[in-house]
Amino acid sequence: MKENSWKIRLQIRIFKLVFKPWIRRSARHILQGRLLDPADPEHGRWLHSDIKRLMGLVWKRTEALIPIARLHLIPTLGNRINVYLAIITTASYQILLENGQSKTRAADLTADVGWKIYERAIALISLPFRLTSKNPAHRIERTVRAMLIFPFSAPGRPGYEVKVRKNNGVLHTDWTWCPPQAFVRTLTEEQGDKGELDAFYASWCLYDWPGADVMAGNGKRNHYARKKTLSRGDTVCDMCWKFNPNA
Repeated sequence: MKENSWKIRLQIRIFKLVFKPWIRRSARHILQGRLLDPADPEHGRWLHSDIKRLMGLVWKRTEALIPIARLHLIPTLGNRINVYLAIITTASYQILLENGQSKTRAADLTADVGWKIYERAIALISLPFRLTSKNPAHRIERTVRAMLIFPFSAPGRPGYEVKVRKNNGVLHTDWTWCPPQAFVRTLTEEQGDKGELDAFYASWCLYDWPGADVMAGNGKRNHYARKKTLSRGDTVCDMCWKFNPNA
């Protein structure tokens, strides 16, 4: 148990070392120069000093939330990385909320910053498949299958749990357990719901539509569909990739 705890602490340090500069750059890109409060333009705009202060608070809150995530129980490295990123998402939302942003505004700003990170990651993972095929369906399927190896490997609860099937040329991934979503839900149950699950949905869950378009790399949309979502209380995220509106 002590050995496992030592490994988890080391991994957390590495996660922070890797993601901290990436998140800082994204925060500056998205926030700097925007109005602090669109309803009160005279209140000013986000300055470099505001973002520096914000990120300091976010990292402190991230450290405080890590124990709730019980990372030592998450079975794979990729799964733990995703849960760690969900901790940062939640910490960012909470700090924005505590610093005067409305729930909607805090969720939107968190989602905007997170999207820059997610978009770059998806573009990097899908790059080999976009270079080797012009078929958007092939690009998406190969990218999704690569992500099912890392970081979305599915060893079962408390890690990801998914059934993968292909029907009429469309790839389906039916997720019945999502560790990042489970962390946020546990947080709201233990500490009270301040909108964290809605903020998670506004970012992580809504990234799938534009994420599929990035994978396709053909300048078009409608490569994804989903009717049910775990963070909305459903028992499955029924993801449909290479979605064709006419199918």
